[in-house]
Amino acid sequence: MAMQADQIEAMIRAALPDAEVTITDLAGDGDHYAAHVVSASFAGKTRVAQHKAVYEALGGRMGGELHALQLTTAVPN
Repeated sequence: MAMQADQIEAMIRAALPDAEVTITDLAGDGDHYAAHVVSASFAGKTRVAQHKAVYEALGGRMGGELHALQLTTAVPN
């Protein structure tokens, strides 16, 4: 079963409470999303570490319930 955008956002916010999260359904199929996540917790972390933190927030659902996630991360200005 595919995940809904609000589920993805809620899981990310639960793990990164300060995050600004924007989820976009890229294909309208509930399987292909883009996520833009901005969090102060990313400060000093490599881009790979930032992405890993987001993937960990999704609790192993990548590749299963969530087929594809185009991910961009940033530290607040």
